[in-house]
Amino acid sequence: MSDGRDRNQRIIEEFRANEGRVGGPFEGAPLLLLHHTGRRSGVERVNPMMYQAVGDAYAVFASKAGADVDPDWYLNLKANPDAVVEVGTRTVPVRARVLDAAEREPIWRTQKSRYPGFQAYEDRTDRVIPVVLLEARDA
Repeated sequence: MSDGRDRNQRIIEEFRANEGRVGGPFEGAPLLLLHHTGRRSGVERVNPMMYQAVGDAYAVFASKAGADVDPDWYLNLKANPDAVVEVGTRTVPVRARVLDAAEREPIWRTQKSRYPGFQAYEDRTDRVIPVVLLEARDA
């Protein structure tokens, strides 16, 4: 298992053991676990990620720490937008929708304001970092 996968697995275990709370660099930050389907493998994947509540939905950010390529989870959601999130102790079926520029801008601005690391991610890349809205759907 790679270092990134090991780190993610530790975060996932801590999240589940502590009703959605974790320490370390994510301490106090809103965190969810995104269950998505691999676009080529068809295998369920789980990624911990920060989110921003937008009404009853969850905005997530395909930053990949400022890499010049989109993260796999984002490409998977584009191929199969039906997913599930764990938020705290709740499990919510969601449908992913990539936001257009007008919807994205205020959410992205707020995220950069609350968590300046996202500004650093933006500064590292020439790509526009996608914002994905995860909206509840019927199971």
